[in-house]
Amino acid sequence: MPNYRRAYVPGGTVFLTVVTYRRAPILDGPANVARLRQALGQVMCETPFRIPAAVVLPDHAHFLWSLPRGDADYSRRVGRMKVLFTRSLQGRGVASVGTSRSRHRHRESDVWQRRFWEHTVESEEEFEALMEYIHYNPVRHGLTSCPHLWPYSSFDRWVQAGLYPKHWGCSCDGRTPVLKPNQQVEEIAGE
Repeated sequence: MPNYRRAYVPGGTVFLTVVTYRRAPILDGPANVARLRQALGQVMCETPFRIPAAVVLPDHAHFLWSLPRGDADYSRRVGRMKVLFTRSLQGRGVASVGTSRSRHRHRESDVWQRRFWEHTVESEEEFEALMEYIHYNPVRHGLTSCPHLWPYSSFDRWVQAGLYPKHWGCSCDGRTPVLKPNQQVEEIAGE
């Protein structure tokens, strides 16, 4: 087994990817996206942090999280978010019945993959590239034709703040978006 170590930078910003177990489309509707938002809200109340950008797709979610000065513990927050979301599903028939021995031994359900992907953001340019990656991700996965049409994203918030024009990355008017995939960002995102 590889000896993977996470980078913990107090007060840093991290790009995170969490994936559902076996890529089941658990996050494919408003009810479960609302449950995930509620879980995140509770985690933010317990251990404050900011979420500059986020997107939720049917089988995974990407986040940019900015931690408070002196705090580097995003792992505990991710774990807590997963636990709260999983508990909110109990009795709703989402998790499968056949939990493996290993997952049972680790007290895990069949809702999330055991691990998550993280990358410490090291520059403003990288932050901007990851924001674009997050907001264009539903288009990249063929879930919508334009970022502004995807309801489970922070894109509209950034349009309202003036960072993006409403039709950024859009093909609604019949034109092809002028975005080019950034190989480095795709490597960072683990996709």
